[in-house]
Amino acid sequence: MAFRRISSLPASKQAVRSIHSRVLRPDASSSSASAVSSVDIPGKQQDPNTKVLVPSCTVVENGRGLFASKSSAKLLKSFLTLEMAASEPFVDLGTWIYSSRLMKSPLFRQMVFGVTKVTFFDHFVAGTNNQEAGETVKMLWNEGIKGMLDYGLEHAFDNASCDKNMEAFIETIESTKSLPPSSVSSVVAKVTAICPIDLLRRMSDLLRWEYKERSYNLPWKMNTLPLLSESSPLYHTLQKPEPLSLQEERDLELAYNRLQKIIQKCHDANVPLVIDAEETWIQPAIDYFTYSASIMHTTVDSPLIYGTIQAYLKDAHERLVLAKKAADKMRLPMGVKLVRGAYMSAESQVAASLGYESPIHNSIRHTHRCYNDCASFMLDELAKGPGSLVLATHNCESGKLAATKAIDSGMGKDAQKLQFAQLYGMSEIMSYELKKEGFQVSKYLPFGPVEQIMPYLVRRAEENKGVLSTSSLDRELMKQELQRRLRAAFLRR
Repeated sequence: MAFRRISSLPASKQAVRSIHSRVLRPDASSSSASAVSSVDIPGKQQDPNTKVLVPSCTVVENGRGLFASKSSAKLLKSFLTLEMAASEPFVDLGTWIYSSRLMKSPLFRQMVFGVTKVTFFDHFVAGTNNQEAGETVKMLWNEGIKGMLDYGLEHAFDNASCDKNMEAFIETIESTKSLPPSSVSSVVAKVTAICPIDLLRRMSDLLRWEYKERSYNLPWKMNTLPLLSESSPLYHTLQKPEPLSLQEERDLELAYNRLQKIIQKCHDANVPLVIDAEETWIQPAIDYFTYSASIMHTTVDSPLIYGTIQAYLKDAHERLVLAKKAADKMRLPMGVKLVRGAYMSAESQVAASLGYESPIHNSIRHTHRCYNDCASFMLDELAKGPGSLVLATHNCESGKLAATKAIDSGMGKDAQKLQFAQLYGMSEIMSYELKKEGFQVSKYLPFGPVEQIMPYLVRRAEENKGVLSTSSLDRELMKQELQRRLRAAFLRR
């Protein structure tokens, strides 16, 4: 039975319509970008009077379009939370505290979790359980935005924990059946939660060695797409690893069976599965799980399973091209979620400790270029063939370029092939504008107990400190709305 995506929007060849009627006109006192930006498409002559218009991250008039339903107290709290998240010293201090010995004290740990719950957790997390996350999904759906449900499970170290985590993922999938149809665009899972981390490390070592020594045989390996490229980091495996033991092969079969059960539940619930990326030392094994399962669950048009490409890695574009070309030969509609990345510190430290150059691009500018190149490649491919792309980005320029590219390529706003995604609590302006222009937009919704979600919050803080580009506009919008309310309250006195 062919898998069918939950919803679709008709493709359009028309340019994105002007949004001037719902944004502030730029003036000398505003630091915001102009309401509508024009982008020149390389290699194509354009009439200056009919330039392509794309959504721009601008301030909606006085915040009424986005934050009218929020109380002043909640709005102020959100503003202060984003201010703290954008402060590098504050983020560095919080990260140090979380990884320090102080967290071994039950009283101190409880205090940290308590403060986190009423600040960052409440702002960036969809709830503590399926019910609370479901209410968040309904709230977003009423505003025309979908949810990507992510029960925040991290690394598992034994089969018992993996079995428990599998059941939690399945409960999340089952919970989508009670939500409004089409309100959930996907369920997110981590392979590290259903396969022991040591086994993923061993598998990745063997997959890297097989790439180095093409004649090396892995008897447990199934058909898959390319996992590595010439520019991939191979320094994690400097010596020939031992083959998997019989117990490890049994554990691998158990892990694969867990993934199959999760995929089957997604198929039954008619909701795609997105598999998150991790650190490079275990990513080959994660891609192996993702791609081999995708081949096993081949669909007609739209993918059931999405893998994740992290554009801050120097080999990201090359790996993406190799995998997509191989998928095309198999007539496999490839699903890709494109992100910038979230393990910068760990990757650089491991590479330095082994005497190798970091696998991450040397500057944020190079990362942006890689992200946009990957997006452009996928949009070109999807305009002429099957597959689907989730562009997870908070970067205005990336969003504008992708929106323009989609329209120019003739793919338009086809939700079966393209959707945008932003983290819950971030880049509200970008989500709002893209949604208003008719693109499918989802919010990434992590949920779970506070102590379980802490690693996610720490990664988000490190990833985004000092570069909250669209969230800085969110803060400006919130500030303007708070000032407007304060002035109104003063005039009523």
